[in-house]
Amino acid sequence: MSTGTRAGSKRAATKSTPAGHVADTHDLIRVQGARVNNLQDISVEIPKRRLTVFTGVSGSGKSSLVFSTIAAESQRMINETYSTFVQGFMPALARPDVDVLDGLTTAIIVDQQRMGADPRSTVGTATDANAMLRILFSRLGKPYVGSPQAFSFNVASMSGAGAVTVEKAGRQTKERRSFSVTGGMCPRCEGRGAVSDIDLTALYDENKSLDEGALTIPGYSMEGWYGRIYRGCGYFDPNKPIRKFTKKELDDLLYREPTKIKVEGINLTYSGLIPQIQKSFLSKDVDALQPHIRAFVDRAVTFTVCPECEGTRLSAAARSSKIKGVSIADACSMQISDLAVWVAGLREPSMAPLLTTLSETLDSFVEIGLGYLSLDRPSGTLSGGEAQRTKMIRHLGSSLTDVTYVFDEPTTGLHPHDIANMNDLLLRLRDKGNTVLVVEHKPETIVIADHIVDLGPGAGSGGGSVCFEGTVDGLRESDTITGRHFDDRAAIKDSVRISTDALEIRGANSHNLKDVDVDVPLGVLVVVTGVAGSGKSSLIHGSLVGREDVVSVDQGAIRGSRRSNPATYTGLLEPIRKAFAKVNGVKPALFSSNSEGACPTCNGNGVIYSDLAIMAGVATVCEECEGKRFQSDVLEYKLGDKDISEVLAMSVAEAEAFFSDGESKILPAHKILVRLVDVGLGYLKIGQPLTTLSGGERQRLKLATHMGDKGGVYVLDEPTTGLHLADVDQLLGLLDRLVDSGKSVIVIEHHQAVMAHADWIIDLGPGAGHDGGRVVFEGTPADLVADRSTLTGEHLAAYVSA
Repeated sequence: MSTGTRAGSKRAATKSTPAGHVADTHDLIRVQGARVNNLQDISVEIPKRRLTVFTGVSGSGKSSLVFSTIAAESQRMINETYSTFVQGFMPALARPDVDVLDGLTTAIIVDQQRMGADPRSTVGTATDANAMLRILFSRLGKPYVGSPQAFSFNVASMSGAGAVTVEKAGRQTKERRSFSVTGGMCPRCEGRGAVSDIDLTALYDENKSLDEGALTIPGYSMEGWYGRIYRGCGYFDPNKPIRKFTKKELDDLLYREPTKIKVEGINLTYSGLIPQIQKSFLSKDVDALQPHIRAFVDRAVTFTVCPECEGTRLSAAARSSKIKGVSIADACSMQISDLAVWVAGLREPSMAPLLTTLSETLDSFVEIGLGYLSLDRPSGTLSGGEAQRTKMIRHLGSSLTDVTYVFDEPTTGLHPHDIANMNDLLLRLRDKGNTVLVVEHKPETIVIADHIVDLGPGAGSGGGSVCFEGTVDGLRESDTITGRHFDDRAAIKDSVRISTDALEIRGANSHNLKDVDVDVPLGVLVVVTGVAGSGKSSLIHGSLVGREDVVSVDQGAIRGSRRSNPATYTGLLEPIRKAFAKVNGVKPALFSSNSEGACPTCNGNGVIYSDLAIMAGVATVCEECEGKRFQSDVLEYKLGDKDISEVLAMSVAEAEAFFSDGESKILPAHKILVRLVDVGLGYLKIGQPLTTLSGGERQRLKLATHMGDKGGVYVLDEPTTGLHLADVDQLLGLLDRLVDSGKSVIVIEHHQAVMAHADWIIDLGPGAGHDGGRVVFEGTPADLVADRSTLTGEHLAAYVSA
């Protein structure tokens, strides 16, 4: 044997073990010394190619470990494989605060972040199903109207011609060129499906001049940039009442197209009020606007279905091309389960690869429980659970293996009947050789886990430790909060409250509702149930929300930067600042880290951020204020015996006691803090950035804020989202206190504990989409269990008897 061969054999021998190849020993994801957010220097070993569920109370550190540590480091390392030029266009990710992260694989995150609220985004555009349909109709549609973009409602038709200068053989010559683009956008509504009619009386007071504050549009004051533009434009006299404007002046004020002007030596652009409103307000999703702007839009603008395209967003030419009598507009408006059947019936060998992929995508929608949607459904209207399942579509048929899939409460928004299907999907992903990590509270999903990591024991600073690692049976026997509450079952109440009155809903027909007539009892706890897509939200949000005296707490995300915290979000900081100012005889603005009291070195951030271009930015504690955010002289002012930075460092429970009596007694602040304690957020620091809160904490923060709204009827949309089993009891107690205080509470919910605790249940169904939209049961939980005529009844009966 040659020397080279002997050396090769020796190397091979060192790389094998008695148990097999050394490559097969890397079967664990090892985390050592994790300290992200509230994690207490923890270490865990997670088996690969298995389903691991992370449990624990809301705020215990589950997301910090799974998303902010494991998934974040995987994505950061993948980004580093690209060239520095490409990395310059990607978000710079910091390395998580952890000693060792070993055995990572490519992570695919499927979270509950709501899909983009762009009004041009639909379920079809978000999943590429629309792109495939456009190709299909451009090839098979009769008559032929153009390329795939001729069927896109985001592409406008345009044409043009003119002279261009080109250089040939060292000489410049002029040539005539023309171009033409055939798009599918409806010219009337510009692909939005709706046209807006603006009430001019809501824009200005015609009896006042501009200088007297005639404009009633939010942000259009004469003290700001708009004032300088309108005063200096020269198109009208700002001292003249608007009712005395000439026709030309009024047209310039309202409709003038963007025009370059110079005001006070500065180049600016002047636009009439209508184009400006359309650009700044109406180009965005109304639900994504700030509350005061949304109120203005609701008051001033009327949205109606576009009369030209009838809401399809498409031009007449795009709608005229058909396959077997079906246009692309008809296909997109079909329920996806019906569209899947139609596509499966198309037989065209030349389009076989496209038809196969499109069929698989549509079948995935049905399989994942979203067959009741349609492709033209705006993506911004999807719930958190629906958005997460829509993101799963592209991964179901993937041939990739040895990938880490990370899910954030995949059962959110799912009826107990649908959870079994979701469990099957998670197991299928695992069985293909993938590592599946799931943050979850529902026992129905926890029981299918191969491995469980339970974090706690409490939330916030009281959590961040690993309380248990092992199997489901081991968790049941453990003395952790999750183990103790794992088999908890709420019992049906012995007696229910009797309604005093009712809210009438008549002829409700939005989305899939079929002219529903129902009386919603008042003065009691009403739970609205039904499978996902049965019409619950359409009935309640479409018919009740917006009525006088109705307060709605939906699943919309809390928007806030790292400067926002529970104190600013709830309005708690306002009475605290005023109290500090009154006691010390100074201005309230001094006690805001966003205003005059901010540390000048860090601008009130508490840290100084260093941008390192393609590398992750570095945040260092400000040496001037030592992270306290305020100027040193501001911290000399006290309330009680605390300065403003010490107050913001308090937990909600500590602050509630501090502001309840003595020199620091502030009733408005105390009321807000009591509500925060009621929803189980006593452990949160009132100055903690909103960006560090978990999903469940944000949901409860929003609930606490709305509890202060004046209204007799509360509508809550899945308030158990992100809640641990132990926290559900506290939520039920809160709902009881609301009802006992004279409020009427209507809850859209899938959690059986909330159903069992209800005074009255309205069950919709029997199925989803066009198989739902009807009230299939009204009555008490006991009657629903005895009746067992609906899916909800069957699952509630199994729950209470378990």
